[in-house]
Amino acid sequence: GKSMKLFSRKARQAALEPEDYTPEEDTVLEVRNLTIEYVVDKVVSKAVSNVSFRVKRGQTVGIVGETGAGKTTTALACMNQVPDPPGIIREGHIYVCGEDILLKSKRQLEQIRGRDIAMIFQDPMTSLNPLLTVGEQIAESIRLHEHLGNREAFEKAQDTLEIVGIPRGRANDYPHQFSGGMKQRVMIAVALSCNPHVLLCDEPTTALDVTIQAQVLELMKKLREQYHSGMVMITHDLGIVANTCDEVLVMYAGRIIERGTARDIFDNTRHPYTEGLFNSLPNVRDRTAKLEPIPGLMPDPTRLPEGCAFAERCKYATDACRKAVPAEQKISETHTVSCTRYEESDFMIERGKSHA
Repeated sequence: GKSMKLFSRKARQAALEPEDYTPEEDTVLEVRNLTIEYVVDKVVSKAVSNVSFRVKRGQTVGIVGETGAGKTTTALACMNQVPDPPGIIREGHIYVCGEDILLKSKRQLEQIRGRDIAMIFQDPMTSLNPLLTVGEQIAESIRLHEHLGNREAFEKAQDTLEIVGIPRGRANDYPHQFSGGMKQRVMIAVALSCNPHVLLCDEPTTALDVTIQAQVLELMKKLREQYHSGMVMITHDLGIVANTCDEVLVMYAGRIIERGTARDIFDNTRHPYTEGLFNSLPNVRDRTAKLEPIPGLMPDPTRLPEGCAFAERCKYATDACRKAVPAEQKISETHTVSCTRYEESDFMIERGKSHA
């Protein structure tokens, strides 16, 4: 292996050269060629490889994949919050409202986070301070970004609670006085308190039961329409994707292997891994249908294969698949797949056949 130099943050930022960038109209988040590694005891783990996507106002982009696919690391990078060490952003640019967030100082980041981009995590327990009332926690963010006095900030915090369906009076309660679903609403209120242009949601409803999950997702959809913000929804749940996302990125072992509109991905599935994800779902109509999990495990990120990372688990794989990382191929204006077999003009996966 090549010897690895660990740079200081400054030197690394210098390595991430600024580029000429003019955002497309309405683009609130654009990730370009993002590559992230974790280095622990000189062992390099590839978390995200060459990921690019954009989110427009009022649009929800879903990032789907198994645990360890690189979804959360991608979201943390959008806040410039990849833990450093061990995380190293090797290359890439991330533009939030046209500004490259990877080149910002700590002070600038404090202004951008919350005001331009905010994140809702899967576990509200770890994100809320047990010692502060929920009103104080929301007001704190408002004070920081909107330069309001204490009283106005607290009033705005109460308004925000009402928006997510919590009575104003509960601003004086502490996190432990709320149920799981209510805590998640508080988290959304914290994230929304400064009307950010981009909302990142990392498995925001995993810990909730199904009916409350549906309510929270419905609320998020409503707020997206109201504020016209862009949203990134990270999940391994295809039902959530079907209900909330306009565009879908399927991630596997740190790469985007299929992307398209929700309709492309659901009705015209092309990648064998995406097919596997759908096959592993219980059939909604047939309750006796067997779950068919994809055999095998995702490859070790410290030893990714030379070719397609999915080849070992793929029933369609040939020798060519194991030789080179597949190139992204266009299926339509909105739909691409990264799979070597599509270089053969007649290749089609089973799901694609039955659904096309």
